Amino acid sequence: MTASLLAGQSGISPAAELSCSAQSGNTTVPLLELYTSEGCSSCPPADEWLSSFRQSGLVPDRVVPLALHVDYWNDFGWEDSYSQKTFTDRQYRLADLNRMRSVFTPQFVLNGRNLSRWHSQTDSEIKRINATAPLARITLVLSRHARKIGITADAETNNQAAQTDLYLAIYENNLSHDIGAGENRDLTLHHDYVARQLIGPMPLKDTGKIHFVRDISLDKSWKASDMGVVAFVQNRNNGEVLQALSLPLCR
Repeated sequence: MTASLLAGQSGISPAAELSCSAQSGNTTVPLLELYTSEGCSSCPPADEWLSSFRQSGLVPDRVVPLALHVDYWNDFGWEDSYSQKTFTDRQYRLADLNRMRSVFTPQFVLNGRNLSRWHSQTDSEIKRINATAPLARITLVLSRHARKIGITADAETNNQAAQTDLYLAIYENNLSHDIGAGENRDLTLHHDYVARQLIGPMPLKDTGKIHFVRDISLDKSWKASDMGVVAFVQNRNNGEVLQALSLPLCR
């Protein structure tokens, strides 16, 4: 991945517009999804492990992490404010593609494939995927002005054009909650790479390309300094992620 920050000129005021960009490189960078919930007692170790990637040196050049909080735990004593039905629906779809009979938390999915032995299996799988040539190319350009961000994304693949979609996810780091009920009652849980919004699927055209532009207003509770955008291209028929790219919001 290559990235650049375009500041316009030095001494920018906080209200000035910032622009930054990133482009995928010559290796495949996998998407590592964690399906989790604050209502699940076995999830905190998985959340902590995903957070450790911030200091691992693997992000974002070798792996793109993303935590998606599901909503089916919300009826068991604690409502996870990060949860969305959209994320639950995505987990069920991936379960179907992996021919799994049920969904569960915590679950790690690497490039669309269930990762059952995530403690011992992830490093070798990331290395294996990094060694493969990418099947898609992605470019991200972000602009930031006050509480609004502009997203421009371009994706291209040389094959499977009729079967591939572009997704974008806005994520946030450095989150914590004091849990007042449910299986994790009285614990303080910490989270990183938490998906705040998932955009897609957006089908690539017959040319194998897509150009996406959208302005998004940040929720007042979101901390812009801890946020970023993930883009990935996925085969809709088998769930394989062809390429992933991550870019923090412009600082």
